[in-house]
Amino acid sequence: MAAISKNAVAGLLQIGVHIGALLPLLWLFYAINAGRLGGDPVVELIHYLGMGTIRLLLLTLLVSPLAKSLRFGQLNRLRRPLGLWCFVWASLHFSAWLALDLGLDWSLIGEELVKRTYILLGFTCWLILLALAITSIPALLRKMGKNWKKLHGLLYVAVLLACWHFWWSVKSGWIEPAIYLVVALLLLLWRKNSVIRWMKSFGRSH
Repeated sequence: MAAISKNAVAGLLQIGVHIGALLPLLWLFYAINAGRLGGDPVVELIHYLGMGTIRLLLLTLLVSPLAKSLRFGQLNRLRRPLGLWCFVWASLHFSAWLALDLGLDWSLIGEELVKRTYILLGFTCWLILLALAITSIPALLRKMGKNWKKLHGLLYVAVLLACWHFWWSVKSGWIEPAIYLVVALLLLLWRKNSVIRWMKSFGRSH
């Protein structure tokens, strides 16, 4: 009975993840049409989507250690929907920058990627999330076997890259990006055994 109850709770939490990730996007759609994004709506839009991505990444990082601490293994079922929403938000953030800030000028986009390191960091983070999203497809997951865990350990790298990207992208004020970086480091410290095992897995493969 307890197992059924836990499964039901996990199912409700999964629904909560989808609602919680979707509602801010619906609000954003309303805010754009209502002109509520301030004097520089493009910058505000890109920032809003980027911050949402970082928050979802931190939540994804939180799931496994929280499930272990609470002895609630079903909580791990939240990792996939959270990870996919991370990719959705990151893609919207990246697309808004490409289309609204740079006007899809591909020569300018190439220059920005080369000249501005923080953009390269963000792009690398997006590529990692793309790879994780694609390999979350059940058929690919089964085909990859144990290599799936090795690839999905890149989430640790993606979180740090996202926080680093945020830090370098702000023109003034370092307190907010510092807070997010500290939270990310604390979460990685909390699951340090998993991080160490992931790093050692590369040594064993050679």
